[in-house]
Amino acid sequence: MTDCGCDKARKDLEEYLRNEVCKTEHSDITEHLANCASCQEEALVARTLTEVVARACRETAPETLRDQVMSRLRAEQAAHH
Repeated sequence: MTDCGCDKARKDLEEYLRNEVCKTEHSDITEHLANCASCQEEALVARTLTEVVARACRETAPETLRDQVMSRLRAEQAAHH
């Protein structure tokens, strides 16, 4: 294993967090993150953002809000035809 450095770790961070890099690159980035506080912070921010977006995508709007939005969209479409 070799520490890949900040540039490589940050360039491939998203793929690393999704386990989309090869085993060698994964090991190199893991080693770098273990020794670089700045990149650890960057990874934490990226991981947190990914989790928040995933959680938001699983949530659904209340039925009344969906009905209001759809009603408004229909009214706008009718006004422009």
